[in-house]
Amino acid sequence: MARLRLSAAAQTDILGLLVWSDERFGEAARTRYEARLVAALADLAAEPDRPGSLPRPELGNGIRSYHLHHSRTRVPGKRGAVRRPRHLVLYRIERSGTVEVGRVLHDAMELERHALFDHPEDR
Repeated sequence: MARLRLSAAAQTDILGLLVWSDERFGEAARTRYEARLVAALADLAAEPDRPGSLPRPELGNGIRSYHLHHSRTRVPGKRGAVRRPRHLVLYRIERSGTVEVGRVLHDAMELERHALFDHPEDR
């Protein structure tokens, strides 16, 4: 299993989406979404180039995306029931094999405007 590292931007994204989910849909919905997100991140750590992940050269060198809906079967029962997850993980695989998560963004966003990783020279 690869090591997983979240950028400061990704951490902020995750906190924001979970707070928004809690405020908008309640604690139970936030917990379900959080479980889906954790499953997706675990899936990426286990298999960074897993089916469903896409190369995104338009966003920068080595950047890939993975939509949370691809991890729908990984959270059992009601705890994981999220009908339409709307976020995707932008990440890259470093030479060391570490999976660096740069952003976790809503799928309706213009990715090119928000996809910066912590290292702008890598774009």
